[in-house]
Amino acid sequence: MKSAVLKVLSGVVAVMVACNVYAQASDAAAGGQTATAGAKAEKKANRQLGHKVRAALAKAKGLDVSSINVRAKDGAVTLSGTVPDQGQIDLAGDTAKGVAGVASVSNKLNVQQQ
Repeated sequence: MKSAVLKVLSGVVAVMVACNVYAQASDAAAGGQTATAGAKAEKKANRQLGHKVRAALAKAKGLDVSSINVRAKDGAVTLSGTVPDQGQIDLAGDTAKGVAGVASVSNKLNVQQQ
């Protein structure tokens, strides 16, 4: 009789442990999906900010944007590439700073005569 009760009791304990392990695995997977969605949203926001800055640079009078690269990450914008004169470097930096959502600008533009 004792052995039958022990077998039933051990079976119940095994089922409870298995259910608990399964529930934790499911919670961990759901947390991973949330992190992935957050990363995708962040990339999208960075891409949108980069496009806004690029559009503002294209609208600026007297600025040759053909060799300017724009990278954005968490409000920090990096301008790289070449322009024909120093005045365009300053204009590009000032224009980028004026775009909504830009927290800082790292201006790595160089002068290259064309």
